[in-house]
Amino acid sequence: MFQTPPLTLPSGRQVLAELTGCPAAALNDPAGLEACFRRCALEGGATLISSHFHHFSPQGVSGVVVIAESHVTVHTWPEHGYAAVDVFTCGCPEIAEKIVTRIITALHATTVERTSFNRGPHSAPTRLPSSLIC
Repeated sequence: MFQTPPLTLPSGRQVLAELTGCPAAALNDPAGLEACFRRCALEGGATLISSHFHHFSPQGVSGVVVIAESHVTVHTWPEHGYAAVDVFTCGCPEIAEKIVTRIITALHATTVERTSFNRGPHSAPTRLPSSLIC
């Protein structure tokens, strides 16, 4: 008798990093940030698909590196030396952690608030009551 193999649930790791104390010039350079984030993704073990970085006027950059495993994003506020980084990878959780560690070093952050959590239907957080959702 044939048995269906167990269902494999999608899973991943998401790492959010709040970086402060970064040099303003680095945070306001879209080409430099794009090269940095692509390099960090590759060195972290990800497979690059594409990337796009946008410079805002008068300052600030938002960018995404699309990787086969998911994404690496950044939003910067150079006037505050602040970058918000989000890395999400499916599969091997170490890839997301390695990428974020490399970004922290590359951006010379002096203060880091880092949160990592698993993603997927088996690890979904509890939903907020609708009265708390804007």
